[in-house]
Amino acid sequence: MKNYLFLAAAILCETIATSFLKKTEQFTKIGPSIIFVLAMASSFYLLTFALKGIPIGIAYAIWSAVGIVLISLVGYFAYQQKLDLPAIIGIGFIIVGVVIINLFSKSSVH
Repeated sequence: MKNYLFLAAAILCETIATSFLKKTEQFTKIGPSIIFVLAMASSFYLLTFALKGIPIGIAYAIWSAVGIVLISLVGYFAYQQKLDLPAIIGIGFIIVGVVIINLFSKSSVH
């Protein structure tokens, strides 16, 4: 369970970092650039602890799916970026894939 808390914290930091990536304006804005670098470094640091008990492929699948959903929400609310139906369906398939991995794959048990 502790490994999944580290993974959740890593995903949250990565989402914060990615949220600021657009605001860095190709790393020409120092404040958002510093936030991006610190959040991304924190994310990878926390991920190392999650990988003590979660296989890397499973962790990355969860990281990707949750990150895609969260950053899509950030894009919608912070940047007024809308997703069309095919994009929403595709994201749904990614989520379903991660759920299948976690419920049925013996690979996720470490």
